[in-house]
Amino acid sequence: MSDPRYPIGRPNLTSALTPRGRTACIDRIAELPGRFRAALGDLSDEQLDAPYREGGWTLRQLAHHVPDSHLNAYVRTKLALTEDAPTIKPYNEEAWANLPDSVKPIEPSLQLLEALHERWTSLLRSLPDEAWARTFVHPESRRSYTLDELVQLYAWHGEHHLAHASTLRTARQW
Repeated sequence: MSDPRYPIGRPNLTSALTPRGRTACIDRIAELPGRFRAALGDLSDEQLDAPYREGGWTLRQLAHHVPDSHLNAYVRTKLALTEDAPTIKPYNEEAWANLPDSVKPIEPSLQLLEALHERWTSLLRSLPDEAWARTFVHPESRRSYTLDELVQLYAWHGEHHLAHASTLRTARQW
């Protein structure tokens, strides 16, 4: 692995997916909560407080970050479906990862991820083909994203952070 920040590489997005490609991304999103729980749920507090790489977040911070991030993605999905090319509100991931709730037990965040993904994937699976071209604008990149791109990005995002956890577990033989 050349860059420990990106153990599975950077995301490679396609502006429009096939129905099969969409289903594959939604399936990956749907499977994430169980895989995330399996990767983190049995770790001790000491293990959860270990950074996944030098200078990186702790596994505990990752456990809180993923539902925070995916909650924002769920809201962005709904905004794109109900407004015309809305400009979304970005958030400071680093600041969120350092708030007091990011040092708490991870079980509530694992439960949040499970409930969130149940609702989100239900919504995603119900969308007609034409809905996937709906967009939102990210003000920091000044770029418009389709829902097809969003679903790819968050399928990647979950696996990206799973790889952080599994890489550390393997290295430390946990």
